[in-house]
Amino acid sequence: MPTPARVVVVPGEPGPLQIVELKLPDPGPHQVVVKQFAGGVCHSQLHQMHRPRGGVNQVLGHESTGIVIAKGREVSHVKEGDAVMVTWVPRDPGITRRPDNIVLDLGGGREAQTNNVFTWADNTICDEQYVVRIPNNTKMDVTSIIGCAVMTGSGAVYHTAGVKKGQSVVVFGVGGVGLSAIAAAKVVEAYPIIAVDLDDTKLDFAKKFGATHGINARNGDPIAAIKALTTATTGQLDMMGAPVAGVDFAFDCIGVRMTMEQILPAVRPGVLGHSTGGTAVLVGVPTTPVELNAMDLLISEKKYIGSIGGSCRPDRDFPMFLRWYHEGDLDLDALVTSRYKLDDINQATDDLHSGKIFGRAIMEF
Repeated sequence: MPTPARVVVVPGEPGPLQIVELKLPDPGPHQVVVKQFAGGVCHSQLHQMHRPRGGVNQVLGHESTGIVIAKGREVSHVKEGDAVMVTWVPRDPGITRRPDNIVLDLGGGREAQTNNVFTWADNTICDEQYVVRIPNNTKMDVTSIIGCAVMTGSGAVYHTAGVKKGQSVVVFGVGGVGLSAIAAAKVVEAYPIIAVDLDDTKLDFAKKFGATHGINARNGDPIAAIKALTTATTGQLDMMGAPVAGVDFAFDCIGVRMTMEQILPAVRPGVLGHSTGGTAVLVGVPTTPVELNAMDLLISEKKYIGSIGGSCRPDRDFPMFLRWYHEGDLDLDALVTSRYKLDDINQATDDLHSGKIFGRAIMEF
């Protein structure tokens, strides 16, 4: 039978977020209905909220924890009563069927579109590809951010870049995603792990997760500061005859023009005939165009790559992130710094937009 739900709706025309009471349909053959416990509030949703929607109502959110309360007849990897995470990356690359998308009936002839999943709701329905089973004794509040923040930041370090012990890392932006990247860099024993932000308090907070150095970009040129920390002591010179300096990997976890353009000069150049240059990794969702120094890219043999969802496979990687949490390598209890109720969603998004949230915010249903 249909499931009652309270769902946050982004109206098609400019205006505050609305909470709509509706009924979720019975699950189709490959769908799952989840009674949610908690869900994250992510910067990428701000981008979706602030761009034109052409009169189309939307429902948002893409990371949560909950309990399965109904499933379709073809769903075999979870059952009613299982604890699960809802995420936005398909869990199993071996399933080639196109995941079901959901259109919600808001009543009165109104509909709302989803981006495959929606987790700003007390109950949700989605394709089985976005539902990952977890142990039923999992702590269900702070682990709700694994489905995006942790996966995106930690995965970028662990999978996309493949950072190894002793390699140097800089992370631009130490919100929830950036702190997750720093935590993964600590797990793999990178050194140094440099955090760059505009707030000294956030930089001090980043050290709790593994940052060994902090650079406040308000106080001077962060590239010069990064190079001062990473000048090679081997006497190696780059193509221009300057001492080799810069990190092995630079991660932009913000996605604005300035940081997207800073990560390339932040990485070390290659040494002709000896080694290639470092790797700049774009993790944050871009909000502007970007202009790169193509000569630096070529002559220094640097690499500029993107990372979407941390190159993660949820079925494979969520158990690893849970293990990091249980073993104390990923402090999710500290990473979740703000908690809201569903009715406070407008306050939550306002606080996120104004920079009042240090780590990650969650809604508890």
